[in-house]
Amino acid sequence: MKFLDLFGRLKSVVIGMIHVKALPGTPLGCMKISQIIEEACREASIYRDAGIDGLIIENMHDTPYSFSVGPEVCACMTAVCTAVRSVCPILPLGVQILSSANQQAMAVALASGMDFIRAEGFVFSQVADEGLLNACAGELLRYRKQVGAEHVQIFTDIKKKHSAHALTSDVSIEETARAAEFFLSDGLVITGASTGAEADPCELKEVSQAVRIPVLIGSGVTYDNMERYLDANGMIIGSHFKEGGHWANAVHPEQVKRFMGKIRRLRK
Repeated sequence: MKFLDLFGRLKSVVIGMIHVKALPGTPLGCMKISQIIEEACREASIYRDAGIDGLIIENMHDTPYSFSVGPEVCACMTAVCTAVRSVCPILPLGVQILSSANQQAMAVALASGMDFIRAEGFVFSQVADEGLLNACAGELLRYRKQVGAEHVQIFTDIKKKHSAHALTSDVSIEETARAAEFFLSDGLVITGASTGAEADPCELKEVSQAVRIPVLIGSGVTYDNMERYLDANGMIIGSHFKEGGHWANAVHPEQVKRFMGKIRRLRK
């Protein structure tokens, strides 16, 4: 299995988030790209030294998000990802570009040596806070093939957070998972309703039983509740690793070390 080859284990892989500071051209952008890169590398070093299993680099500070992602975002994210790769030459690394800029993320991953991307809107339509988000699996996998990036895995959100799912209210999360598997997703991400909100452990069980590909938890895992999610193939953690438990703050080194110490004991 590609997931096992990448992370070296099949259960309870811990993937930390690097929320890149607002990029040039975005409403909150105020830093030079050199400063943005320096901060991303600083956080990558904290995660690496704490023994994290992998990282995702994401432009989450680029609020409000847009479906029109300019070339400057791709250029800057490539520079950031390349720098983080130099700091973490062995660690599994991924990239996500908001909002739903999945082909752009694939291009950045290929150029900077990333191992996977996290993609939104892979199957079915949904109303996100940015607007109507349509399925992209067909175009994305064809693009991956065309640019020779088939080694870059695609982990896909289903019933994505920060979205309304009235359009697909008659489609269960299990059926959504099966559709994503049928459309060749490399792994599924399930979340709570918003960033930092706990995912439903029952949904983890239901989705894991419905598919034969990896299932990751994408929000809400903490030191206190990690036992509820140990059966997940992976846990993507951002907010809990930040000062005050808020995603926009700096990574808290002791929080990461404390979490990793506990999960190593639990998953032996």
